[in-house]
Amino acid sequence: MGIWGKRDDMVVHQQEPFNAEPPGGALAGARITDVDTFYSRSHGPVPRLDPTDWRLTVDGLVAHPLRLSLAELRDRFEEAGATVTLQCAGNRRAGLMTVRDIPGETPWGPGAASTARFHGVRLADVLAHAGVAPEAAHIAFHAPDVSPSADPPQPYDVSVPRERATEPDVLLAWAMNGAPLPDVHGAPLRVVVPGWIGARSVKWLTRVTARTTPSDGYFQTTAYRLPGGEAGAEGVALGPFPLNCAVLTPQDGALVAPGPVEVTGYALAGQGRTVARVEVSTDGGRAWFRAALDEPAGPGVWQQWHITLDLPSGDADVLARAWDTTGAGMPASPASLWNPKGYVNTSWPRVRLRVR
Repeated sequence: MGIWGKRDDMVVHQQEPFNAEPPGGALAGARITDVDTFYSRSHGPVPRLDPTDWRLTVDGLVAHPLRLSLAELRDRFEEAGATVTLQCAGNRRAGLMTVRDIPGETPWGPGAASTARFHGVRLADVLAHAGVAPEAAHIAFHAPDVSPSADPPQPYDVSVPRERATEPDVLLAWAMNGAPLPDVHGAPLRVVVPGWIGARSVKWLTRVTARTTPSDGYFQTTAYRLPGGEAGAEGVALGPFPLNCAVLTPQDGALVAPGPVEVTGYALAGQGRTVARVEVSTDGGRAWFRAALDEPAGPGVWQQWHITLDLPSGDADVLARAWDTTGAGMPASPASLWNPKGYVNTSWPRVRLRVR
């Protein structure tokens, strides 16, 4: 067993802060990701919070500020659960790095996405109990982990619009796959915002604040933004994650024997949508073959896919693409998506296989 209880073959990009993803084969075919396999994205050292002393503060533009223990959360509010795919905004960044280098950023492969069953309470119920004021347009989440990459170094603080925070699928979760949250995944309580970049599903949550404006924190105002757009020089804050698709096995550069080769992967649509189909090509996109696609566990949850290809000797480039239930597809080239932080690579995934 590796660091933080993770499997020994995790690809560890950083030990401190701890950033790691599983190899593709560990995700292939698994609708639910084991906790020891679930990717980890940290911005600072993992806090060790004592669940008995921990309290959640709910404040800001509320009629009744709250200070709740875990026991009080359990006793006062109805328990809720959901199967959720979390995806780092930098998932598949390595594909953008083939277009142009992105110095200082983690070269995530397709493993910065994982799916678990989370249990806790609905954030909407807690906010309703606090009595959020009509003028509160944003809900901010605060955690004590201090990021050295922030300027200046500061605790983690981001927000989501109120209309998203009060939807019934957003959870304050204390359990993951039927067990208490591990420290590395946000114990004792984290936010889970399905369909949005993982950066909004804040771990080690200590405060929820109703505000008129978005969070003032570095990871809201500076990081996790795409350049340009209507927001001007500051760029556009990332939120819902668009349709994405990945090839998990065989991995890029793998040596395989000629003949039948099973190719597997996942596809996931954004908030409120599911994947309609996945196709695979081995000739640069001239001909496409439809892959078998698992039924969705719910909107925004990944769907595993697989296909058997008959490959002759030589090198084979395997491409994949997906469509969601709205008819949206994926851009063909990572060059059209390159950005200075390497966020949201949703271009067709490509792996090169050596067929010998």
